[in-house]
Amino acid sequence: MDKQGFLPLHLQALSKTDPALGSRLSRANPCVGRYQFLHSRSGEPIPALADPQGTVRPLHSLVDPVREGSRLISTVQEEGFLVFFGLGGGFAVTAALEREDIQQILVIDYGIDDLAALFASKSYLPLLQDPRLHIMADPSPAQVEAYILDQYQPVLYRGIRVIPLRPRIDGEPTPFSAATAAITSALTRVAGDYSVQAHLGARWFSNILRNLPVAEALEGPLPAITQAAISAAGPSLDLQLPLLAKRRNERFLIATDTSLPALLQAGLEPDAVISIDCQHISYYHFMQGLPRRIPLYLDLASPPVVASRTVDPRFFSSGHPLVQYVSQYWRPLPPVDTSGGNVTYAALSLAELLGAEEVELYGADFSYPLGRGYARGTYIHSLFDAQQTRFSPLEALWSAFLFRNPALKRIQQEHSWYYETPILSRYRQGLEAKTASLRPRVIPVQGIGAPLTLRKKRKPIPPRRFFTPVPPKVSAREFIAAYREHIRRLPPLQGTVQGYLQGLTPGERRILSTLLPLAAAIQRRQPSLGAAELIETLRTNALHALEKRPGNADT
Repeated sequence: MDKQGFLPLHLQALSKTDPALGSRLSRANPCVGRYQFLHSRSGEPIPALADPQGTVRPLHSLVDPVREGSRLISTVQEEGFLVFFGLGGGFAVTAALEREDIQQILVIDYGIDDLAALFASKSYLPLLQDPRLHIMADPSPAQVEAYILDQYQPVLYRGIRVIPLRPRIDGEPTPFSAATAAITSALTRVAGDYSVQAHLGARWFSNILRNLPVAEALEGPLPAITQAAISAAGPSLDLQLPLLAKRRNERFLIATDTSLPALLQAGLEPDAVISIDCQHISYYHFMQGLPRRIPLYLDLASPPVVASRTVDPRFFSSGHPLVQYVSQYWRPLPPVDTSGGNVTYAALSLAELLGAEEVELYGADFSYPLGRGYARGTYIHSLFDAQQTRFSPLEALWSAFLFRNPALKRIQQEHSWYYETPILSRYRQGLEAKTASLRPRVIPVQGIGAPLTLRKKRKPIPPRRFFTPVPPKVSAREFIAAYREHIRRLPPLQGTVQGYLQGLTPGERRILSTLLPLAAAIQRRQPSLGAAELIETLRTNALHALEKRPGNADT
């Protein structure tokens, strides 16, 4: 063959599966790469890296690279998603594709001319023709992270594993090190999301179904405001209540559900309350009562019993895929960003949605200042007051609450100190980052907790459009019936997960995405289920929940 070798065959294959990569390879020069090619005893061409000193390092065994690749893949147990650092001769990738339980493979490599030299040296057609394989050439860390976040679904693929081609990594460590950091960052986010889904997925699904009949009622328009105050439930709120009371008539007061009892005990009624927790514990925040005229802004996945506490429940759309599906195909709901994982973060998003240009934060400690947990009057105070005994005094209950986290860290300030946990630190950092993309100016009122360092806005942010309520397209009962039929028609999983997903229509993929948090909860209860069994169990459980009356559905 000429210098192009097998490259034209690969370009033809890539024109159908990955035109962008094929276009880049067509412009590459396979003759200027760093590879030399040796032959193993078994006759396979072996790429070898030549360094500037003339040392040639083969990337695979010079005896039997096929057996070497098979042995490496035999160590893969529960991981269905593999990331290979370096393509090399493709021996380990070939062995991986021979296993049906390995569902998706990502190959990351650097140097488009080097990659072209590989494709010219031997045939990789069986690899390129397998829909489970994707190759990223010269990706930035951001592209790697985005791909993992978009493609890796732990509920379907189970574990993920990075398999480095060590001689390839050693020859160019810097970009692979950056790719490792990007994958680690993505998996940290995925793991957090999956853990929450596994614990709450069934409850989310149940609550959304039960709230639909209530959400069918048409509310009035959202109020337009310019100045807002948000009350969180940190101990600093006790010290800030006098200032909040003084400015009460100047600002639209949004109370987080946790802070509501503290406000009412101080004689302050908020203009709105927001709640995002899907668990029944959120009901305790309303045990002391809620003036029924006050609107309650709720994630559609909130417990229905919480919505019953007000005559004016106003549901919004969060990041849950079923809630987004409801908002797109049944009734548009105001979008409130709940990705920060805490209600103060969501309250900021709500204030912006209402048109606020300036927002004051009260009680946003994101820590335990002076060893105190929450502002006085919040539900945990009444809970501990009721639980204390001679053998378990109040001080012991609070100490157990604080020191239950082994990562608790004491931080000294100039005139005070506070405890901080990793999750509270993440919440604080997430809120600080959020302020850079918000239109309103955010002003944290000085407290005794962890100080907030708000970021400057990168550029002027255009005003948001106010949300105008739109009636549902059909009744809640009709929407649920149609959704149930879509789930019933989902095909069973046959073959690989990747092939199954690619075989679904866009509408079927949308329906499946609404069920993935429920799938995570099922997998947590039944970890031995294979992918096909999981999909079937998921369909059965979802249909069972949907066949109940909306007012009684539970899972």
